[in-house]
Amino acid sequence: MHKFCSYASSSTIIVKFADDTVVIGLISDNDERAYLEEIKQLENWCQENNLLLNVSKTKELIVDCSKKQEQHYQPVRISGTTVERVDSFRYLGVHISQDLSWSRHTNSLAKKARQRLYHLRRLRDIRLPSKVLWNFYTCTIESILTGNITVWFGNSTKQDRQALQRVVRSTELITHTELPDLQTIYYKLCQTKARRIVKDPTHPNNRLFSLLRSGKRFHSPKTKKERLKRSFFPQAIRTLNQGN
Repeated sequence: MHKFCSYASSSTIIVKFADDTVVIGLISDNDERAYLEEIKQLENWCQENNLLLNVSKTKELIVDCSKKQEQHYQPVRISGTTVERVDSFRYLGVHISQDLSWSRHTNSLAKKARQRLYHLRRLRDIRLPSKVLWNFYTCTIESILTGNITVWFGNSTKQDRQALQRVVRSTELITHTELPDLQTIYYKLCQTKARRIVKDPTHPNNRLFSLLRSGKRFHSPKTKKERLKRSFFPQAIRTLNQGN
């Protein structure tokens, strides 16, 4: 019996959070063997440890960055049942799409946040103090708009950001107070998270924050792809260097 559930190949990784488990595989030259074998090993581990995989809730998402995008991937089967292949799914509160765009996620956030504005207006109408209105906003609206923001905001489109910022603007009109914009919040959270990683040598991504010879600035990785340039680590290093 295997005591621990861990990945066996350098091209795969298993991400575990509570009762959610994700198998991520890097497929090169159409070779899916390591990825499919990892899923099989996970299935066997669950069986040996008296755990049941809910195949009806299991989804497969393929992110294909090749220009041709003509590969035909084998279907994943668990306990004889084919796993549904989807173009997006929600994991830990974040909608992940196969094209790595964030419009579906930001649309969901904007819709959910706008629903909270009704309650904020009701609180204003009964003349509650502005501090109470501000607390309500930060707890029930801003928390939605900024959830996991370091993951998705950098690569969100201008239109998506504007849609979210309109919710903030509506709140300002309701409460007659000035609120921080999402761009500012994003940079602050990137900086805070980056400093936490730098101070923790045991963090798996600590090595990505390497100082230059001067010892005052962090090395900025050279990136050709715009998506990578706007992702968390390059943005975090940029904010750290600007703060030094």
